[in-house]
Amino acid sequence: MAVAVLCYAAAAALGITVLLYQSDVPNDPIRASLMAAVVFCIGCGVVLHVIGTARLKGILSGTEHVED
Repeated sequence: MAVAVLCYAAAAALGITVLLYQSDVPNDPIRASLMAAVVFCIGCGVVLHVIGTARLKGILSGTEHVED
């Protein structure tokens, strides 16, 4: 879960970088790559957050699910 927070922080830092980046070219590939990195970091954060909070009964504890 800590890595997910790190990904969210990286996305925020990259978002601020995109806002502060000055360019003279209308379709700047550097700005596009920074925006793509923001989307990637948010996606990684969501996936890691879901994986970190998943309750996998029986897999982590070693007990098997018994049907009643």
